Amino acid sequence: MAFETIRRGRKKLITFLQRAPDLILDDTAAQGFISEADYEALDKVPNPWEKIRKLLVKIQIKGEQTCHQFLEGIRSLCPDLPPDLWPPGAGKVLGNCGQENPEVEVVKAREELSSKDSKDKELENVSGQVPGQEAMMTEILDDEDCDEGVKSFLMKLGLHKRQRKFTMGEILEINSESLTTVAPQTLEDLPWHFLRKLMALSGTTRNTELVHQNEEEEVDIDDEGFFLRGTDSEVSVNPLDVICAVLFCSDSFLQQEIFLKMSMCQFSLPLILPPPKRTFMLWALRDIVRKWRPHCLVEQRGFREESLVRTSMPTISFVRMGSSSLSKSRLLNEALSSPQQHHDFFIHRDMECGSAPREISDGLVEICWYFPGGRENSDLFPEPVAFTNLRGDIESHWLQFIFLTEVSSAVFIITENMSDKQYDMLATLQGSASKYYFILNAGGEKSKETQKFLNKLAPLLSMTKSQMVVKEKNKNTAEFVKKIRSTIRNIINSLQKVISIEEMAAVSHELGIQTDEDTKVCQNGILHANEIIEEIEDVVDYKKEMLKLQGDLWQNLAKMEKELCRMKRQADTPAEDYKAHLRKKLIALRSQQNQCDLTNGITKFINGIQQLHPVEKCYFLKWLKFNLDSTARANLSKLREEYKELYHTAGSDPQQLAQLDALISTSSLGVEHFMRELGQFYEAEYMMVKEGKITENGRQFVHLPGIAADLMLEGFPMELIDGDAANIPLQWITDVLTALHAKLGGKSRMKVLTVLGVQSTGKSTLLNTMFGLQFAVSSGRCTRGAFMTLLRVSENFQKELSCNFVLVIDTEGLKAPELAKLEDSYEHDNELATLVIGLSDITLVNLVMENATEMKDILQIVVHAFLRMEETKQKPNCQFVHQNVSDVSAHDQNMRDRKRLLEQFNEMTRAAAKMEKQSREVSFSDIMDYNPEKHNWYIPGLWHGVPPMAPVNMGYSEGVSDLKRSLFEFMRICSQNRHSKDIPQFVEWVRSLWNAVKHENFIFSFRNSLVADAYNKLSAKYSEWEWDFQKEMHLWVSKADTAIQNQSLEDIESGALDKLRLEADQKLRDGQQKILKCIQNYFESDRESLHLIEKYREDFIRSAKGLREQLESYCINKCQQAIFIRKGKSKIDSLQAKYVKTMEGKVNKLLEECKRKKCELNVSELEGEFEKMWKESLLELPASNFTRRDIYADVHLHLQKDLEGRGGLANQLFQKLPCFSAHPRRPFIVKDCYVKKSVMRTLTLGLLFKDYTQELEEYTRSLIGMCVSYVTEKVSTKGDYDETYCRELLRLINEQLRRKHFQKLHTTICFDVELKYSILGDAADAFQKMHIKFFEANNPHQCLEKLKPQYFSTFKDLYYEKDACQKRAKDFCDLCLKPALVDHLCKRLGIEIVDDFLSSGQSIQYGSRSFFQFTVQKTLLEEEKFEDYVKYITRYEKFVKSWIQAHLLDHYKEREELGILERAILSTVMKKAKEVLGRYEKEKGTLAEFLKHFCQDMSEELVISKDSLDVILFNNTASVGTFSAEVQTCIPMVTEDILSENFKMSVEAILSNLPFKPQDEIFKRVFGCGKQCPFCKVPCEAGGVSHQEHFASVHRPEGLGRYREDSTGKLTYDLCSSRVGSNRRFSNTDTGGKWHPCKQYRQYYPDWRIQPDASITASDYWKFVFKTFNQQFAKEYDALPADLPEDWERLTKKQALESIQEAFNMK
Repeated sequence: MAFETIRRGRKKLITFLQRAPDLILDDTAAQGFISEADYEALDKVPNPWEKIRKLLVKIQIKGEQTCHQFLEGIRSLCPDLPPDLWPPGAGKVLGNCGQENPEVEVVKAREELSSKDSKDKELENVSGQVPGQEAMMTEILDDEDCDEGVKSFLMKLGLHKRQRKFTMGEILEINSESLTTVAPQTLEDLPWHFLRKLMALSGTTRNTELVHQNEEEEVDIDDEGFFLRGTDSEVSVNPLDVICAVLFCSDSFLQQEIFLKMSMCQFSLPLILPPPKRTFMLWALRDIVRKWRPHCLVEQRGFREESLVRTSMPTISFVRMGSSSLSKSRLLNEALSSPQQHHDFFIHRDMECGSAPREISDGLVEICWYFPGGRENSDLFPEPVAFTNLRGDIESHWLQFIFLTEVSSAVFIITENMSDKQYDMLATLQGSASKYYFILNAGGEKSKETQKFLNKLAPLLSMTKSQMVVKEKNKNTAEFVKKIRSTIRNIINSLQKVISIEEMAAVSHELGIQTDEDTKVCQNGILHANEIIEEIEDVVDYKKEMLKLQGDLWQNLAKMEKELCRMKRQADTPAEDYKAHLRKKLIALRSQQNQCDLTNGITKFINGIQQLHPVEKCYFLKWLKFNLDSTARANLSKLREEYKELYHTAGSDPQQLAQLDALISTSSLGVEHFMRELGQFYEAEYMMVKEGKITENGRQFVHLPGIAADLMLEGFPMELIDGDAANIPLQWITDVLTALHAKLGGKSRMKVLTVLGVQSTGKSTLLNTMFGLQFAVSSGRCTRGAFMTLLRVSENFQKELSCNFVLVIDTEGLKAPELAKLEDSYEHDNELATLVIGLSDITLVNLVMENATEMKDILQIVVHAFLRMEETKQKPNCQFVHQNVSDVSAHDQNMRDRKRLLEQFNEMTRAAAKMEKQSREVSFSDIMDYNPEKHNWYIPGLWHGVPPMAPVNMGYSEGVSDLKRSLFEFMRICSQNRHSKDIPQFVEWVRSLWNAVKHENFIFSFRNSLVADAYNKLSAKYSEWEWDFQKEMHLWVSKADTAIQNQSLEDIESGALDKLRLEADQKLRDGQQKILKCIQNYFESDRESLHLIEKYREDFIRSAKGLREQLESYCINKCQQAIFIRKGKSKIDSLQAKYVKTMEGKVNKLLEECKRKKCELNVSELEGEFEKMWKESLLELPASNFTRRDIYADVHLHLQKDLEGRGGLANQLFQKLPCFSAHPRRPFIVKDCYVKKSVMRTLTLGLLFKDYTQELEEYTRSLIGMCVSYVTEKVSTKGDYDETYCRELLRLINEQLRRKHFQKLHTTICFDVELKYSILGDAADAFQKMHIKFFEANNPHQCLEKLKPQYFSTFKDLYYEKDACQKRAKDFCDLCLKPALVDHLCKRLGIEIVDDFLSSGQSIQYGSRSFFQFTVQKTLLEEEKFEDYVKYITRYEKFVKSWIQAHLLDHYKEREELGILERAILSTVMKKAKEVLGRYEKEKGTLAEFLKHFCQDMSEELVISKDSLDVILFNNTASVGTFSAEVQTCIPMVTEDILSENFKMSVEAILSNLPFKPQDEIFKRVFGCGKQCPFCKVPCEAGGVSHQEHFASVHRPEGLGRYREDSTGKLTYDLCSSRVGSNRRFSNTDTGGKWHPCKQYRQYYPDWRIQPDASITASDYWKFVFKTFNQQFAKEYDALPADLPEDWERLTKKQALESIQEAFNMK
């Protein structure tokens, strides 16, 4: 056989042919024995020996026929070729070598590969779809060269139904199936069962046993088939077949993950897949990194950590020839397992389902490794060793066997008998560099025959007796295994060949076995990555040269950002100057970054992630990661060795150690560093655009966020927190996530899960095990910062979890040793914990039980974070994972520990509250819903045994799976009550949490636009409910007032008020309950972000209760007032009735007298007689006690009595003042003498005295305003003056003067006297006018005069005997209905105006205080009038009232809109009037009875004048029906008359005449509590009235609140939102002129929360206003202009508008 000739004479043939290698190579290529590619590759080999050796291998692969033709060609080319190298038969070709020769398999395999190669290329060219990369499954099944057995098996597993290969994305997807642990019931369940179990690192992954549904059924033992029942062997499949099938149907990246997980479980890995793939799995092995300690490093306690594919080590191969009763795989397992712990590395026949026949896995080459742990007594081998295992007989898989002989140091061949054919095959191995060992079973004839063959083989294969390992019958397995181990140890200790996986791949190429890296996409990705890797020699130097934006530049930027918030180094510099200085430096640093050009490395990286095909990009990034990690490991290893040597050197320099330490910290380099650089380029460019230094069109990095978003979608972790600078590149993260949100079409709701724990405690491993993720766990460095990975939730599971994705955040370890030496390491850990817990829905706190001290420290950090979360109203679920707890009774045994843990939590919470400067008592249960029984998990350690050879602990895998199920169950339950965040909301949380974290005092620094938005929506809703309640009660008051006026004095005095009080109480109770129900429903609804404002629920409940009390007081007061007026008028009405009765008698008498006269009187004569009678009758009427009073004297007397209690000085001062009179008085002005001299002497600084006088002016103005409102309210009742008004007014003044804000100003008696005199003097004017008006309106004589025309008209009609029904009906409408309707309209119109105004387009700006503030400030900015700003700042209440009045007037300037409201009010009441008239017109009775019924039925709407009604009834003989018909005819005209008269009035006049002032009601709605910031006077924006804390979205420069610099008198431009975080101090009237730290402002103002600005630009609005009107404000406030920072001068109107849009969340 030519094949054997070449094999046997290899060395001799190579020696002969190397004389002319190029000639031989040319001839071989010319005859077509090798391809052009092979020719070019061999032509480049410089060594002739190596060139010919590789050529011969390629010829042998071609098979027997090619070998024969090759030798014939050599013989003709080289006549001196030795005869023993001639081809057999001298040119005769064997005709049937396929059946006799094992090499036929080589030929077949090579043909298969060639055919497959051409198909691959064809596919690439036609469709661009690369086989193996998410290829269509049909391509495998339809492949003509694919073995029918493989197709059949794939169909058996149901894999033929798949359209695409398995991918990582599909495996990582979260669905209901991934959370269950149901055993496989059908063969089709096996692939997914295998993958899920493997991702969970389960030791039972390879178990393919099926559980049948009817297995649980009881079977009668008497059943004759009982003992035949058992496992159905027909459906059993070999685990190896399942593994191969899954690998066939998985893309390269999933294959890599499968290999990594199998490696962790210490399972053997496929090295060469069986036919039809027959692929060397180089790429799949690339991700595995192993750590070990060889015995040579034991003394130094060193270790090695290397990529598995690049580690050279001896390889020992085990193969089988023929059948054998000895299990090769089991023998390997025994040899590799320690005596203390057996592990099945390789699947063998005695495992579960291992005995099932293999269908597709014959020809599989598996590999496994042994790594020593540095324990000489227990390590099996001193150095790493690789073990390979060929499945199946070598006869059938000769190519794989040849490969193993090429790469192995030794090959163990297990056989029991040997045939001639097998001997001939083995003889061809002559000259091989590998050692061959034969393992035999002793005994039997066959054994002796085999021994003969081996004796013949021994000289050919250079074998010694020691290479024959025989298992004697009298020796047990343990002794035999010991012998095998000893043999292997001897092989390793002797000079042997070492080889790496990468070198093996090269050998496989020579043999024609393709690798999984041979695809075009893989090579292209690797090519691009290598362009970067080739430039990296020294990591530190590379980072300095290529990643210029990081390092010191980025570190300084990060420090600058925090200093902008914390201002620790401010010293005596004014806050805004210091901020401006920092901002300038910040911009300079960003400008420096922006001026950096893209380096060569970054350019190549951008090209790689931007231009490559998605699959190529994945290869590019993966390859880059492998090599960067490898470089980092090498660097770290070198640096650690240097550090160790230096450390142990006597007298070592601490500075050198520190430098080395710093080098170790900076020597890591990963893909995240490249991404971070892109982020910095983007951030720098963004700031330059914002500063106007670059135009929007000039941006070159605007596309980068989209690329990064694509990477996240592809499963790559994205850096959230930069671990090196401990900073978040906020704009970069924002825009990346925003781009991601857009790519997802807005469907980005997600649950966020985070892990926290001490460094190197397995946090990343926990996440990787739980979700199948790829967070770095062994790359020579620990996680730094925080990384986030997006996991997709399957569509059928999204509804259950209420999210589309789960975002998993892996964090750097707390208590990191490299940070421990830093002063702020505790702060750093706190910041990290606060951030990630704040972003999370679920936080896993990873605790390792061995270290109690560190556990306590981490718990302290976690408690701090949760305490801060209470401020945000984020209450994430927290699961405590106690690792390394393996006892089955751990949960019960640790019950006391959990109780003690809870006690510790409470203690820590109290301590944390003190550190966070919270005064209240706080326990752990206040900040977190913690269940000690449900929220503690006890999980065994990761490894089952001692690494590096320990597999993953089954208990660990199961514990993590249970935890995972619990987490998703929690998510499912929570989804019913809480909405998941979408990406924009998550971004806002990142922004607000990061901003708060940057301020040291988190509790008072947290702001969030999501919270603000949710709060504003609730405030707007509450305003609607509040107005509905108020409207209801205002309408009730209107009806009650009308009813009171219609009641008799007897009814009123018989308990009318009590009845009204009961009725009001019921309505108030109903109204309050309705609001409380609305609040409850609102918080129980499915609105977003409600949990964020849960803490404000009580504020609104208190406000609802307060509103009820306020309305109750209002209703009772109004009723009492109405009753008081009604009682006062009843005396006048009684007198008036007597007068009317007398006058009617006189009229009747005159009528009779005139009728008795013989001649008829004309109209003139009749009028003369009437006039004469009227005058005489008026003189005869009895005198009235209704006289005009001197109100001035009454008020003067009350003031005198009030001042009598203030002592003699008060009386003296009062006596000097003139009595009240109608003469005009000067307005009240605050004088210096109003402040006590003792205080003035202490106020040595003039500026502080100005503060006193200005505050006194403000408080006095406020008090005067309150008194004016009180007087106006009393005057508007249209009643008479009562002396109680004066007493109540004085009580109000005295109450205010006794309050703290007046007391602290130390005013004099003179102030009290003159202030009261001024207020009561103005009140006396108003009360006097009120009395005169009432007197004139209710004087009986004057009332009679008003009725005179009607009486004369009636008298005249009666005299001439005219039918006056129509006229009387019209008079009824004019005299009775019309005034009543006008009164009704007046009462209702104000209420309807408010309702209409708030339900119109104006409703948004009046929806909440914040909306209103934004609208006002935006309008002021647009109009830019200084006078308006001054009014807004200094006379806020008056400004707001004027603003609302102007808006109302503008809204109703088109008079028709008000007319519609008026018509609607009148139409409603007129409709009822018509119904009442129609109801009684057919009833029998007098007209008087008819009108009495009418008045009674309309008593809630109309107050009909009794006097006017008496005139209508006077001698009225009209029928009820006729009169009613005539009245109904007149009613429309009355309505039109009223509307016409109103239309002629101005809107302003109408509003001023309404008893219910709409402008006042709207004012209350937006004015709120009326409190202003104690520093800058910005108004409080809190909703409701009964809130516990005041706050404002944006604060102003303090100079706008009149603050000045003490030394210069210039307006100060500090912002209180900056000042309260600085080291500055303040002094004012509240501190009594003493200086007080700004940070402790709440000591004086505990009910104010002044939060830092949400961003650098948040206060740009007021900065712009200040810089625009600096001179005018100084003049207005009697101060000098402020010296504003330079950057204020550059602010534009546009920036000012953008700042309030951001601050009020109106973008």
